[in-house]
Amino acid sequence: MEYSENTTAIATAEPSPSAVSPTSSSSPPSSPPVILSPCAACKILRRRCAEKCVLAPYFPPTEPLKFTIAHRVFGASNIIKLLQELPEAQRADAVNSMVYEANARLRDPVYGCAGAICQLQYQISELQAELAKAQAEILNMQCQNANLFELIGKQVAAETDRQPQTLPSVHENTTFFFDESILGVAWEPLWT
Repeated sequence: MEYSENTTAIATAEPSPSAVSPTSSSSPPSSPPVILSPCAACKILRRRCAEKCVLAPYFPPTEPLKFTIAHRVFGASNIIKLLQELPEAQRADAVNSMVYEANARLRDPVYGCAGAICQLQYQISELQAELAKAQAEILNMQCQNANLFELIGKQVAAETDRQPQTLPSVHENTTFFFDESILGVAWEPLWT
C-alpha cells in the first residue's frame, strides 16, 4: 500500500486498508462546517444574516427582546442607518441608548425619557432642599452649643471672682525653712 509523505508524517500507526479512503489519504481532514445562528435582529426580521451584519455585534441571538424593543420604537432601517453613520467605537453606546430610550417610551408613551428626567430632577431638588434644611439645623445647634459654652464660662468666671483665694502660698510661711527645731541644729549660713 502506498502512502504520500503527508499521510505518513501525520499518521503514527499504519491504518487498516478498510479505514483509509482514497479522498482522505490525499488531503488533510477538514473541520466540520460551523453553523452560526443569525443575530437577533435578522432572526426577528426573518432575513439572512450576512457575515458583516451591522446589527450582529450589538444584538446577539441570546437577547432577542433587546432588538424587539428598539425595533418597535425606532424601526430597523433607522437603527441600521444610525449605526452606519457612527464610528465603531460609539456604536455600542448608541445601541444601549436606543434600547434605554425605547424602554422608557414603552413605559411612558407620552413623555418617554423626558418624563424620567423630569422626575429625577424633581427628586434632586427635593433632596437639595432637605440637605439645606439639615445644614441649617446643624448650624443652629452649633450656635446654641457655642452660646451655652460661653454662658457656662461666664458663670464659672463670676463664681471664681466672688470667692477669695483660700489656698496658701508656698512662700507665706518662711519660718518653716528657718525653724531650728526641725533641723535639730542651729542654722548657719554656708558663706561668710
